[in-house]
Amino acid sequence: MTQEDKIQKTIERSKEVIKDVSVINGGIVAANTDQPYYPRHAKNYHYVWPRDAAYICVAADMIGLDITNPFLAWLESRPEDFVKEGLLFERYATNGRKEGSGQFQPDQAGTILWAIYEHLKDERDKCREHEVLIRRLADGLVSEWKGKYFFKNTVDLWEEGARRTSTKMENNFTYSLAACGRGLMLADQLINNPSWAKASSQMLELVGQAYSKERQYFLRNHGRIDDFNVDASLLGLVYPFEAVEANDERMINTVKMMEEKIVENGGVHRFEMDYYDGEGSGHEGGGAWPILNFWMAIYYATKGDRNKSEEYYFWVLDKIDDDGFIPEQIFEDFREGIKPLAWSHAMFIVASKHLGFLKS
Repeated sequence: MTQEDKIQKTIERSKEVIKDVSVINGGIVAANTDQPYYPRHAKNYHYVWPRDAAYICVAADMIGLDITNPFLAWLESRPEDFVKEGLLFERYATNGRKEGSGQFQPDQAGTILWAIYEHLKDERDKCREHEVLIRRLADGLVSEWKGKYFFKNTVDLWEEGARRTSTKMENNFTYSLAACGRGLMLADQLINNPSWAKASSQMLELVGQAYSKERQYFLRNHGRIDDFNVDASLLGLVYPFEAVEANDERMINTVKMMEEKIVENGGVHRFEMDYYDGEGSGHEGGGAWPILNFWMAIYYATKGDRNKSEEYYFWVLDKIDDDGFIPEQIFEDFREGIKPLAWSHAMFIVASKHLGFLKS
């Protein structure tokens, strides 16, 4: 199979996977275990993670699948306590019931606001259809924001519960700040609100302060106590949250550090000392994440380096089977990760769009 054939095969498979994770009531699950192609041994990901769903919606819009509006309707009415609190937590069953440990992950709301903007940017007159949801998401973030930190303990996109910010001191996850700052900025563009704009400005200023001049990379967690472990989520500062330019020397240095510390044999890992393998033990260490290879491809495409972009992009395509299913992780040993993961397929679609492989 040629590279062109593999790309088109994977695009068609991505359309199938993304369509399949949109369930009948509008929810979008991370992986649809009801499908016969989902392996028997794989972990159950039949839950709605709003963050995953946001990226999936953006990819769905790119390939012409109409799943975003049903999901936004689900999000407005279904998640447990969302109407009352205005906050999104770890994950939800498809009927809206809270699942997991109930961790507060503010980046989820910020990412949803970005996805709503992407969905409406060419038809802004329709934003009133989603005004209740936009206001609830943005007001919820601002209600917990204290000018320099979130009042509630927060956990970042990787959901490492033992690694969280504390209400006792000013600390922030840099990715979360970028997501929330960008999301609030875009919400303000759709529905003018000075309090959202003010909080956005504060958050994005703190993103800039998370760059360590001494170590020469963006820290994944910055405040009264810094976390110096290199983390690939900082690619989000460029895409989709545009907090830093791709050619900014600070970002170039940060990506260089990622390539030194967490890129192994071409595959991008989440962060230093990551042991999550999706199967419960992880004693052998975590694998490379296709979403991160595609994220790196998006970064280099944005930077104007097509060769590097294709290098990260094709690393995944060369590793996956000819069936076109993309897993959560790719391992160097015998382990098989959760496959397919809709977020992996979504990031493949976005990377394909950046590289010009996605035909309109």
